[in-house]
Amino acid sequence: MTVTIKTPEEQDKMRVAGQLAADVLDMIGDYVKPGVTTDELDTICHKFITEEQDAIPAPLNYRGFPKSICTSVNHVVCHGIPGEKRLKAGDAVNIDITVIKDGFHGDTSRMFMVGKENIQARRLADITFQAMWRGIEELGEGKHLGDVGASIQQFVEKNRFSVVKEYCGHGIGRVFHEDPQVLHYGTRGTGMQLKAGMTLTVEPMVNAGKAGVRLLPDGWTVVTKDHSLSAQWEHTILVTETGYEVLTLGAADR
Repeated sequence: MTVTIKTPEEQDKMRVAGQLAADVLDMIGDYVKPGVTTDELDTICHKFITEEQDAIPAPLNYRGFPKSICTSVNHVVCHGIPGEKRLKAGDAVNIDITVIKDGFHGDTSRMFMVGKENIQARRLADITFQAMWRGIEELGEGKHLGDVGASIQQFVEKNRFSVVKEYCGHGIGRVFHEDPQVLHYGTRGTGMQLKAGMTLTVEPMVNAGKAGVRLLPDGWTVVTKDHSLSAQWEHTILVTETGYEVLTLGAADR
């Protein structure tokens, strides 16, 4: 397993890329309304990233992915491909943004509620958000990756939801997906010990029903097997000697 430790200069570039990714999510929120198509959201984000930020949307053509962002609506767990689907009131959509700036990646996602909120979707999104932060708070030099997964899993299951196990967080830097894998379930005291200078994502996917998922024939879109709602949040984080630094905080959290 090859894990990259970022130099101070590389950490600064990761901060820039992370901030740009967060800025895209801050920008797109005003457009997430009933009647908009996910393809329209993709177009808006693409223009913002390439023209306003002079950056590159990492998903576009990544292993054949056809769009610049991922839009995962309701029972879509992750990797939803933007298309002609129009959002309607009560929908919940995860928008996943990754930008490349000066060769480094910033990766983050956020849940958006469309129009009048679905109460179950809001609760699921809130629990998933809290679970992500519980995992992030386990990060720091000398900590074990298993502590991150265990904290997330325990909190999610206590709230009677399910953690998706087939997809996980990851190291990130010059490469979109690096080692290590960051599982969102696990056992405390197990797994890799973290070192300062590592950058990785914590991005739990949580289902309202059972944990089972399936991949659609397009080769990308992942949905819940039981058609229950799913939610996800994601941040890119730098491991530090004293703990962690979140590189993708939105304006509301800075």
